[in-house]
Amino acid sequence: MTSFAHPPHPMDAASMDRQLAAANHSEDITPGEIAAGVIIGRASEYFDFFVFGIACVLVFPYVYFPFFAPLEGMLAAFSIFALAFIARPVGTFIGMEIQRRWSMAAKLTIALFLLGSATVGIALLPSYESIGVQAIWWLVGLRIAQGLAVGGSWEGLPSLLALNAPAEKRGWWAMIGQLGAPIGFIAAAAVFAFIYSQLSHEEFISWGWRYPFCVAFAINVVALFARLRLVADESYTHQFKTMELTPSAPFEMARSGEGRNVFLGALAALASFALFHLVTVFPLSWMTLYGDAAVTHILWMQVLGALIACAAVVLSGWMADRFGRRNTLGSMAVLIGLFSFATPMLLNGGTAGQNVFILFGFTLLGLSYGQSSGTVTANFSRKYRFVGAAYSADVAWLLGAAFAPLVALYLSSRFGPMAVGGYLLSGAICTLLALGLNRALETKRK
Repeated sequence: MTSFAHPPHPMDAASMDRQLAAANHSEDITPGEIAAGVIIGRASEYFDFFVFGIACVLVFPYVYFPFFAPLEGMLAAFSIFALAFIARPVGTFIGMEIQRRWSMAAKLTIALFLLGSATVGIALLPSYESIGVQAIWWLVGLRIAQGLAVGGSWEGLPSLLALNAPAEKRGWWAMIGQLGAPIGFIAAAAVFAFIYSQLSHEEFISWGWRYPFCVAFAINVVALFARLRLVADESYTHQFKTMELTPSAPFEMARSGEGRNVFLGALAALASFALFHLVTVFPLSWMTLYGDAAVTHILWMQVLGALIACAAVVLSGWMADRFGRRNTLGSMAVLIGLFSFATPMLLNGGTAGQNVFILFGFTLLGLSYGQSSGTVTANFSRKYRFVGAAYSADVAWLLGAAFAPLVALYLSSRFGPMAVGGYLLSGAICTLLALGLNRALETKRK
């Protein structure tokens, strides 16, 4: 208040107004509000993707690939599952252009409307027996639309959250947005488990499986309004402009020489992204085909694992602030590498061993994934941090997670679970190499 003890000089009035406006803007939006927006937005996206992933095991082999054996049907479904991650960078590019030409709110509205429409379109899609091969092509198109929508929905909230958070608490605030993944999985697996337990297999395959996709549409509507409330706020726009968190022109980042940081950031997170679908989607397929546990048991065990993952994500925030984000991510990569050697034994260990694989895998996933977002985005200048963080996430998903269920199920069906351990080990090695290279580049810059 001391700055208002004397009237400002007339020549300074405009400057004072701008300072007051900036002060008011910075107080309007808090890290807590941003974190809530991130959690809601990410949980809705993950719910959509996990619903599709679970359906790749329980539904699509019977509804859209009835001419295949269950294993081949799951592999075909996982091939379609991967298409969304291939389309995601394209969606990011289109979304950035829409934002540059119009606004963030326009981009989000279009992207989330497309996501909701594609998801409910899957719910209403006729079976192969009804319209033949056209059903498969429609499923392919709707899955690609989901990928385009998720890429286009990048709103930069994690970057804004990281820049707003105190330096000594950056790991804590970074993990908050990552809670959307286990929360989205808990909701998806619980909905499927409940519906599956209440219906006969014939009823579930005929119509029951469509309800989770309808629920996903309702969740998307809620997420749209929650995120629009933030991005439409004047203070949000002010902070983005102040911090230069704006989408750059196409290929400008690549020409600037900072494009390599996209791949460095993606590889730094590869261990956790490789583990991601190997503890969420893959175990359901493996245990359904080769295990003795009931489907509902597997799903509820995964729900328990995801709850543990939530606690592990929170713990990762404390660890990152105490030991450093990159040290935490590197340590988790080492543990994931060690876990890869136990994977064959656990997957071949009957229901008890498979349960341990799920629970311990989710624990490692929470600890590693909690700090996987933006660990090396500090390498980007502020001008390219918005677009760099988006493409880093896209490439990490594409390289680490997109084909994980497909590759793991195919290789394990031919060579046994040892192939799954090899896949995990390769991700851990890539993360350690990327973190080491990043440290060497930082030392060189200094």
